[in-house]
Amino acid sequence: MSNVIVAFPKREDAINIRNILTRSGVEVSAVCLTGAKVLQHAELWSEGVVICGIRLPDMHYMQLRELLPDEYGILLLASSEKWIGELPEGVVGLPFPIKIRDLADTLEMMCRAQENIRKEKKSAARKRSGSERKVIERAKALLMERNGMSEEEAHRYLQKTSMESGTDMTETAQMVLRMMDC
Repeated sequence: MSNVIVAFPKREDAINIRNILTRSGVEVSAVCLTGAKVLQHAELWSEGVVICGIRLPDMHYMQLRELLPDEYGILLLASSEKWIGELPEGVVGLPFPIKIRDLADTLEMMCRAQENIRKEKKSAARKRSGSERKVIERAKALLMERNGMSEEEAHRYLQKTSMESGTDMTETAQMVLRMMDC
């Protein structure tokens, strides 16, 4: 689950929310009383959710949203009259009075959405261009021809070698082609 930061101007409010979440099985990474402290914690972790009210002593939730990394979401706990219109992207609101189950479920939904976005970014980064695929295919064909490997064995060889050398598969394929003078 993502890092959860609880931020309210009154310490007892922040502690109460943390305790409710803890009893619901959610691990809270930090409890803060100011937006500046939230931002300090956000620098330590790559993603998370900040649970806060409309205003912290040093900033409004919209200012906090602008200053947080995109990988962070805000779960706003406030009366819906105070939202004034639509909430900005990356902010989900829960109106008072808050039900514990709604709080836990909404937080879980936000964390799951962040995980899905992270997985999509990771898989998009893994996709190879046409020229990279051609280099890998040429290296596999060469390994199959010269070493009598099956396509699967050649592929596994390139994977294993790239992992051991700490290079990506395209670089390993280029190295194989250079070594075999092609």
